[in-house]
Parts: sequence; structure tokens; C-alpha cells
Amino acid sequence: MFSFKNYKLKNFSIGLPLCVIALCILGYMVLSSALVNYADRDGNLRRQLTGMIIGGSVMVFLAVTDYHFWLKFHWLIYGFFLILLGLLFTRLGVNVKGATRWLDLPVVGRLQPSEFAKAGMILFFSWFFQKYQEKKNRFATVATALFLFLIPAVMIFLEPDLSTTLTFTLIFLTIFYVSGISYKWIGGMALCVLPVGGFLLWDSMRDEPLILKRYMLNRLLSFFNPDEYSASGLTNQQDRAVMAISSGRLSGKGLFNTSIDSVKAGNFLSEENSDFIFAVVGEELGFWGSIAVIGLFAVLVFICFRIAARAADQAGRLLAVGTGCFIGLQVFINIGVTSGILPNTGVVLPFFSHGISSLLCTFACLGLVMNVALQRHEADIAER
Repeated sequence: MFSFKNYKLKNFSIGLPLCVIALCILGYMVLSSALVNYADRDGNLRRQLTGMIIGGSVMVFLAVTDYHFWLKFHWLIYGFFLILLGLLFTRLGVNVKGATRWLDLPVVGRLQPSEFAKAGMILFFSWFFQKYQEKKNRFATVATALFLFLIPAVMIFLEPDLSTTLTFTLIFLTIFYVSGISYKWIGGMALCVLPVGGFLLWDSMRDEPLILKRYMLNRLLSFFNPDEYSASGLTNQQDRAVMAISSGRLSGKGLFNTSIDSVKAGNFLSEENSDFIFAVVGEELGFWGSIAVIGLFAVLVFICFRIAARAADQAGRLLAVGTGCFIGLQVFINIGVTSGILPNTGVVLPFFSHGISSLLCTFACLGLVMNVALQRHEADIAER
């Protein structure tokens, strides 16, 4: 479990924990400001701080724990997040705005299984593609990987949760590609996009679509044709978020701003503590503050990819790549939606958005990446 003799402190990337600490401090301050109009502000902040403390402890513990030890529990971890996803379809699932994405568990409280599924998938497929590294281009291996991916992906989609399904899929495809799969398989999968896309387009024109829900289609249509859908209110969230970001100008209005011209303080923003929290960053920290936040995330993702390039084995490489992709995608989608360059969809901003599930999973993945860095072997790198 602990392989201290294999650890090399000179390989430890101090930049990773420093980025995490800076993002946690900034995230807590921005969330505290975003919750200024909430009745249970103190309770929400206590839960967020508790999540950060527990998550940070988990990260440190996993950083000194041999990641190969956790890879041994691959099937147990895979089964665990499948059970969590399955519980959503029981009376333990909590329905909010027509979607059942949370579990209300005794003692533990409310959790979002799809977040644990992302972390579990990264670890499971890191083991899988290392185990079958010599057979990765065989039909049986590719078919098995796709089947094992599709089970949780379909369960997440049925919640319904399109944004998490897309994120889940992109993380898997990144791991699939970095595993060294043949371009023949990649090209074949790319060709499948055309008939699948054609079917979805045909299905979307039906009065009762089979795959995509009507509200999902309306969000896409409102993005491509905002003038036609503005009267229906479908573009209000993004319009107000963009207004908040632009009102911050270069230096922002300052954290905890309650002035009369504040978009946040005036209750014009919605989901400002979760999916649209970057609007608070833009309004109160301004352009320079937003650039600083994006820069910290960019450095964090870059460090993950650099650790992946120097990893001692395939599993370590895929763990680091998967984590970097996991964080980078969520940041890109969240900020893209908030700034109006992507269709409206719900994805949290790591370390900033309210929610313990996302925090714990992000910290856990980063802890494993830190351990991958500690076990880097110069000889292995030279051979590659």
C-alpha cells in the first residue's frame, strides 16, 4: 500500500498542490460572495469548507499511497459506482427540476453519483488498458472497453443528464486515444458519428423524440438562433451571465459587492453558486481576476499532462491524462456556457461551485496524480 522506497521527492511537483490551494481559497471566497442573498449561506459555506478539508485530507492520503494498490480494486470500484448510479432509480433518488441526479443517503447526506463515476472510470480504464496493453487493438478488447463504458454512460443519460454524459464520454475517448489504440479503430469510430448524428437529427424533428429530451433540443436551438427563442426565456441565464461578466470590466466591482448596479446582488443571476459561478468571478474580479483563475486551471491541467508524459507505466500515464482531461473539460464547458460560447448545460466549476461530490472526486484524482509523479523512474523515461 505504501511504497516509500519507490518515491522520489525530487519528482514531487510542488506546483500542483500550490495551484489547488490557490484555487480553493479563491473558490471559497467567490462562493461566499455568490451566496450573499441565500438564507442558509453559513450552512452552505460550512459544508463547502468541510468538503475542502475532507477532500484535501483524501488527496494527501492518496498522494502517499501507491496507486497500484488502488488499481487492484478495479472491479470493486467499477461495481461501486454502478450501484450508486443504480440507486438513483430507486426511492433514494432525489428529483430536482425533472432530473434525478442526486442520492439522499442516511448520515452521508446528498451525493451526486455521476461525479464518482467520472473518477471511478478514470481509475478503472487506467487499469484496463494497462492490463490489455498488448491486446488493445483486438476486437474483443475494444468491444469490451466500449461495453463497460456504455453501461454507466447510458445510466447517466437516463437521469437525464446530457452534459455529464458528454463529459463522461470525452474523458473516456481521451483515455482510449492515449492508450495507443490503432488509428484504424479511431477512424472507424469517427465514421460512426455520421449515421448516429443523422439519426439524432431525424429523431429531433419528431414530436416525441426517442433520444434527446425536448428541453435539450430547445437549449441547442436557442443557442444557434437566440433571437427566435429570447421571448421564451431560454437564453435568460446566459444573457445575464454575460452581462455580469462584461460589467466587471478590467478590475471588477470587488468581492462581496452589494451595490445597486451589481447583477449578482440584484438577484438577476440564477445558479450563481454552481453552474454559473464564473459570472460572479467576472463581475467581481474583472478581466484580470478571470484571467488569473483561468491561468491557475491551465497550469494545473498542464502539470497533470506533464506528469503523464513522465509516468513510469501506462496506468500512471492514463490516470494523469484522465484527471487533466476531467478538470480541463469541466472548466472549459463551465466557462464556455457562462460566457455564451457554448450551449447552456449544467457543469460545475471545480473548487468554485457548491457541491461536495465534485470536490471529493477532484481531490481524490489529484491525489493519485501526485503519487504517479512521486513514482516516476528516470530509467523508464529514458527507455521510452
